[in-house]
Amino acid sequence: MKRVIYGFRLSLRSAGMTDGATRLSYYVYILASGRRGTTYVGVTNDLIRRVYEHRIDAVPEFTRKHRVHRLVYCEVHDDINEAILREKRLKRWARAWKIELIEKQHEDWNDLWPMLAAGGG
Repeated sequence: MKRVIYGFRLSLRSAGMTDGATRLSYYVYILASGRRGTTYVGVTNDLIRRVYEHRIDAVPEFTRKHRVHRLVYCEVHDDINEAILREKRLKRWARAWKIELIEKQHEDWNDLWPMLAAGGG
């Protein structure tokens, strides 16, 4: 099951875990260098840690080279295989499709990191 996050209420309740069960969530995310700038698609089970690593350039190669630090899109998945498959599909998408996906839910491309880092906005 996929859920798109924009308000970043990443509590157990918003992740669908209201019954006290412990279940991992997996995140497919898109970072950008700026509005309609260079994009990067990734997958992680710890969104806060992973985005932070990108932001401080602890992730070598592409994101550091292109200064891709702005979190502009995120989906939550309950299954790692589903999340990896979605990441692979998004990476193959044409640039215009990725832009449309982002702007459909997040037209202004503001960095969602401050809400995420603050614990859910």
